[in-house]
Amino acid sequence: MNETIAAVATPFGQGALAVIRLSGVEALPVAGQALGRAPEGLEERHAHRAKVCAENGVVLDDVVVTVFRGPRSYTGEDVVEISCHGGVLVVQRLLERLLECGARSAEAGEFTQRAFLNGKLDLTQAEAVMDVISAQTELALRAAQHQLGGRIGVETETLRGEVLEIVAHVEAHIDFPEENIDPDTGAGLIGRLEGVKARIDKLLATAEQGRILREGARTVICGEPNVGKSSLLNVLLGYERAIVSEVAGTTRDTVEEVLNVGGIPVRLIDTAGMRESVDEIEQRGVERTRQHLAEADLILEVVDTSREKGNLLSSESRENRHHLLVLNKSDLGAHPDWNQEGRGVAISCREGTGMDALGEAIGDQLSLGAASWGQEAVAVNARHQDCLRRAEKALLVAREQLSTGEGPELAAVDLRIALDAIGEVAGKVETEELLGEIFGRFCIGK
Repeated sequence: MNETIAAVATPFGQGALAVIRLSGVEALPVAGQALGRAPEGLEERHAHRAKVCAENGVVLDDVVVTVFRGPRSYTGEDVVEISCHGGVLVVQRLLERLLECGARSAEAGEFTQRAFLNGKLDLTQAEAVMDVISAQTELALRAAQHQLGGRIGVETETLRGEVLEIVAHVEAHIDFPEENIDPDTGAGLIGRLEGVKARIDKLLATAEQGRILREGARTVICGEPNVGKSSLLNVLLGYERAIVSEVAGTTRDTVEEVLNVGGIPVRLIDTAGMRESVDEIEQRGVERTRQHLAEADLILEVVDTSREKGNLLSSESRENRHHLLVLNKSDLGAHPDWNQEGRGVAISCREGTGMDALGEAIGDQLSLGAASWGQEAVAVNARHQDCLRRAEKALLVAREQLSTGEGPELAAVDLRIALDAIGEVAGKVETEELLGEIFGRFCIGK
């Protein structure tokens, strides 16, 4: 934290402009040495034209400099941003010059890490920075922005405050019996624990939605050979991504692309046609198809309705997974075998019909549309989920101890575990707050 760090803040490669960022206690002197002028005199948050010069005085680039003094900056430290021409070589030379002047190369995520350590962001907001950058759909972006705005942090801090009050009450009863504090270890306290658990369950319920928004819904396109699986992939993407042929077994390996369906990032996986084959490569492709089916969030089972009904996926293959039957080649007329088939979405890859209905059906299957989220898009990630599950487990143990009359001492231990686990979500685990709550709430020692 005592070192000044520097890094290129824009993507690597050639562009019109690039931005190099400095942060740290020596950010202004380091920049001043490279610029040949003292940036301390530059007006904060205003763009200033300057030249970055090599040690021998040769001008490396004509740049625009902006100063952000701590704590009113992203990291909470003095920050200098240098906007330069976006050529690969010029950016490299400017960064090297800043390193020569006393900065060191920043590690991955170090600017955001400093923002957290300096109290500018909590952990959930720091994680949301990357979610905003990597969001692939409007719904994913909105969820990331809610988290960046501190919504998850506020939710967990409220939970933590409620548990803190319970812990303070129980521990005050244990430590200061002479104050005649009601232990409140009966139905009232258990009811408060149940309320906290219900709110934790509500947050945990968003974990699966969060995973899909961040990673995309694994959507496997499967079916027998020549039913139109690769054609469906191409039509959904809007360009020819997979080779389409009348020859059965053309697709040997899986093809994966990401598509935005109703605000949901859908990872489409085109697979080899499922059939028995003596071809070793095709057999490996079919085996890979089975592996993808086992990991799928949604299965699009494509069938050719112009010919007699073949073998459909077994119920075991579809167990615990969303499933849609896609009735392709509807333009050719339906074989009598399909006349009684009431389920499924009828499409024609050749004519491009039925795609809107298919998109709506995918959204309905995943229950992740904007209507399901409303205006409060928020979703915990895997780390949050782990913390909340540990907290919930500890609360259940504490509730059991209190309900069986084992005494508040054992319950207090597990309540502290729950308190720390909830605090981990936003990175706030401080025992001093507990002492403040005890003495402030019950006025002990006055």
